[in-house]
Amino acid sequence: MSFFPQFESGSEIRQKFLDFYSQRGHQVLPSASLVPEDPTVLLTIAGMLPFKPIFLGQRAPQFPRATTSQKCVRTNDIENVGRTARHHTFFEMLGNFSFGDYFKEQAIAWGWELSTQVFGLPPQRLVVSVFEEDDEAFALWRDKIGVPEARIKRMGKDDNFWASGPTGPCGPCSEIYYDFHPERGDENIDLNDDSRFIEFYNLVFMQYNRDADGNLTLLASQNIDTGMGLERMAQILQQVPNNYETDLIFPIIKTAAEIAGIDYSKADEKIKVSLKVIGDHVRAVVHMIADEIRASNIGRGYVLRRLIRRVVRHGRLIGIEGEFTTKVAETAIALSESAYPNVRIREAQIKAELQREESRFLKTLERGEKLLAEIIEQLQKEGKTEISGESAFTLYDTYGFPLELTQEIAEENHLTVDNAGFDAEMKKQVERAKDAHETIDLTVQGSLDKLAEQIKVTEFLGYSQASSQSAVEAILVGGKSVEEADAGTNVQIVLDRTPFYAESGGQIGDRGYISGSDLLIRIEDVKKESDFFVHFGRIERGTLRVGDKVSAQIDRSCRRRAQANHTATHLLQAALKKIIDDSISQAGSLVAFDRLRFDFNCPRPLTSEEVQQVEEQVNTWIGEAHSAHVSILPIEEAKAKGAIAMFGEKYGDEVRVLDFPGVSMELCGGTHVSNTAEIGVFKIVAEAGVASGVRRIEAVAGPAVLDYLNVRDKVVKELSDRFKVQPEELPDRITKLQNEVKSTQKQLDAVKGELAIAKSDQLLAQAEFVGDSKIIVAQLGDVDAESLKTAAERLQQKLGNAAVVLGSIPEPDKVSLVACFSPEVNKKGLQAGKFVGGIAKICGGGGGGRPNLAQAGGRDSSKLKEALETARNQLIEALN
Repeated sequence: MSFFPQFESGSEIRQKFLDFYSQRGHQVLPSASLVPEDPTVLLTIAGMLPFKPIFLGQRAPQFPRATTSQKCVRTNDIENVGRTARHHTFFEMLGNFSFGDYFKEQAIAWGWELSTQVFGLPPQRLVVSVFEEDDEAFALWRDKIGVPEARIKRMGKDDNFWASGPTGPCGPCSEIYYDFHPERGDENIDLNDDSRFIEFYNLVFMQYNRDADGNLTLLASQNIDTGMGLERMAQILQQVPNNYETDLIFPIIKTAAEIAGIDYSKADEKIKVSLKVIGDHVRAVVHMIADEIRASNIGRGYVLRRLIRRVVRHGRLIGIEGEFTTKVAETAIALSESAYPNVRIREAQIKAELQREESRFLKTLERGEKLLAEIIEQLQKEGKTEISGESAFTLYDTYGFPLELTQEIAEENHLTVDNAGFDAEMKKQVERAKDAHETIDLTVQGSLDKLAEQIKVTEFLGYSQASSQSAVEAILVGGKSVEEADAGTNVQIVLDRTPFYAESGGQIGDRGYISGSDLLIRIEDVKKESDFFVHFGRIERGTLRVGDKVSAQIDRSCRRRAQANHTATHLLQAALKKIIDDSISQAGSLVAFDRLRFDFNCPRPLTSEEVQQVEEQVNTWIGEAHSAHVSILPIEEAKAKGAIAMFGEKYGDEVRVLDFPGVSMELCGGTHVSNTAEIGVFKIVAEAGVASGVRRIEAVAGPAVLDYLNVRDKVVKELSDRFKVQPEELPDRITKLQNEVKSTQKQLDAVKGELAIAKSDQLLAQAEFVGDSKIIVAQLGDVDAESLKTAAERLQQKLGNAAVVLGSIPEPDKVSLVACFSPEVNKKGLQAGKFVGGIAKICGGGGGGRPNLAQAGGRDSSKLKEALETARNQLIEALN
């Protein structure tokens, strides 16, 4: 029997939270993208992250109070997903925020009212925590709310001092916990006991900003940031044993179980863990792809790929053999579309990305299974019962083959896995990753965080002005704030107003000059940090001081080139949609002064005819002289009109719309031509694939086309002079030369092979008996790798029961090695692949192959003699 109201769905919990705060003067805002504006984090990891510039004082709030349901992704506890009751990668954070409006007393009162009166949680089942130094919060809970002192716990900074990251807004917090077992009493309450308590509401009292040096400074206004975990509240109210069995996730689990032919209620714990991982991860990947993240080997793309692969491998663990992720994703989309409509809008892209990644990974797993079968077969031949940690890790690291599958298959074959050895190899890899890790230099951002409350955000004038009279707000040298800087110094400058465009939306920053009385600074780049434009340059003459009045002038020629390339990018996307597929969407872009690059989602290469058609269409629109219409519209109105959002860009409630009627309409803050005729001409330079399902077009437009043609004209003239033919005859002449070279190369290879065989036949007399086998270990001059292989095979065939190891130096600083072993030699435990790989390490290389024939290479030719001597000694020792 329930002792508080039973909510039918997670959707109702979400709506009641938003309604509660809406009725109390909070503006209900939509969830921000999982791709954050904040450069210090990879993904949106908290409900407050979209409001960080407001908390820092860098951006004025549009409303004094707000409430959201924010989608978040965290992967720091990924290994715990499915194994605990409430760890997730994707989760929804319900939040209410005050921007300098109400503070602790009101936040605490509303948090308690929402929990006990709206959600009906019995007060006797609630425990609260406060920061150990926050006497004010302790008193409010005890005296204003009436919570018994025994159920108010003081906690240290690790538990109750909240921060969004290494830098940024932070402050003490107070958390509300639900007690599953109040009958255990109030003595020695341990809030870390997950079997008894679950923390569901965190009230952060935003008082400080922490800079890059770890210093805390009071914010200009005190703010409130709260977070209630939707999944956790659903677990409590729906009275299920964990977050996964709520209506937010369980339908996804049920779909996966049905595909696998499993009854979840009767499954063992291991299978349930895999189903929970699938349920959690599928939610995450659906929303990540919907927010334009694509699988890759870096950054957010790597997180997405890792999650998809974990879904696939846990599917295999529960017996799903074929592709299944798109079917499970359908359930996740249906569950989310009412709150997040973009998952339904982007359903086709979500399924296509999942299908591509799943198909590729299944092939990877197949290769891993084949290698594992070979390892098992060899162990059984040798009478061994354990797969080495090194082999298990190679399967995991190189082939993406999960340790769990290796263990399962090993068990089926009555083998074990050296888990300790695997862990040791994993540790080595982690250390290597740490050594290779590159950190982002956030010193400029950190210094700006310190200055945020003292300087004004930059006013951008560049849409209508090429120059301006401005005041110097801040100077940074090496990322540190200074009051002045002299000639010869590289500086970063913040002005109160600027005509310089800051790098954004794929367009690079303007170049130009900042000048004054006896002052000249060359500006090479401009970047945007929060709402500040940072001008990167070098003082060529004079001294620059904070507060100086200066003249800012952009390089008009560079600006015109960027405008031409940026507008051409818009026309290119429109042409691709018209000619190739209307579902094509942008996956990245670069707009530079000399070129443009456009990445787009497309599952196949474009034909040369399609590339030509796209180029002709763009040039047709240029020739038709379409005028640009720029307007500022509410974002929903702009989208309703059909405006396309640019990949990776963040938009406010009002957006800048660039419209070439009948051709292209996009949301864009970049600089553009006023009429397509100003572009002049457009030329596609290259089209190629850059990732699974992602193509790239490189092109030039405007004045950059002339530069491109001049370079190619010079090359054509030089080739024509060199070959003494007309330009139009060059293709035939080059083809003829290529055929001649191929023919000559074939003849040369044949001669080399004959020479290698001749040389090898002379080695037969050098064969020496070791036990009942013969061995030959020798160097064959500069013979190439293929001829070396042919010679080794010929020698072994002639000798019969033999081991042949040959080496050569085909090029300076290049070593070739080959080992060819007869079956009798293999039976004595010698494998050509492992043997020659070990020998090659002496020459600074490696390699491998089959047990009977393997090749390797190296870079240190001076070590070849030593390597061959080592090979001979090892063969003698093994065969005796």
